[in-house]
Amino acid sequence: MTQNTDQVTGLLLAAGGGRRLGNRPKALLPHRGRPLVEHAVGVLRAGGCARVHVVLGARAAQVRERADLSGCVVVDNADWEEGMGSSLRAGLRSLAGSGATAALVSLVDQPGIGAEAVARVLGAHTSPRSLAAAAYGGRRGHPVLFGADHWAGITATATGDRGARAYLAAHRDAITLVECGDVARAFDIDTEADLVHLE
Repeated sequence: MTQNTDQVTGLLLAAGGGRRLGNRPKALLPHRGRPLVEHAVGVLRAGGCARVHVVLGARAAQVRERADLSGCVVVDNADWEEGMGSSLRAGLRSLAGSGATAALVSLVDQPGIGAEAVARVLGAHTSPRSLAAAAYGGRRGHPVLFGADHWAGITATATGDRGARAYLAAHRDAITLVECGDVARAFDIDTEADLVHLE
């Protein structure tokens, strides 16, 4: 039985400081004339996430000032320098009491992943026990869907820049892989050379 996707909240991790990009926060990188974080929120919404929580960290005040995040729940992660794990924990905590039965987690620095990939992974949501991830040529990537039953376990194990990797490895057999390689490209914007992917 497929559950109503209104119960899935998009969770965008956008706190990184862009250390290898000359300390330019990834959320503020220009893409199609607007900050990258705005583009990423738009992708989640177009893919079917009616509710979106955005985790900010590096230069959070500037991001709020420059990016239109209206309609989003904005979460400030004071511990963003600890890595993606801290942002994932902060984001999942922000969903407590929201009525969401799952979180669809995406990363701000992957503009090659569009609404179609989000919609496909969203379609794998069937219950609070759901665990699903986009795959690219069979290899697990983002976005990732975490049913609410998994949130406590992920929060307890998400550390450093590994995010939920340890949890996902421990629950490998429970993950539904959703192939998205035909509709998305899973590159990251990490270095100056990667900026060629932004418009």
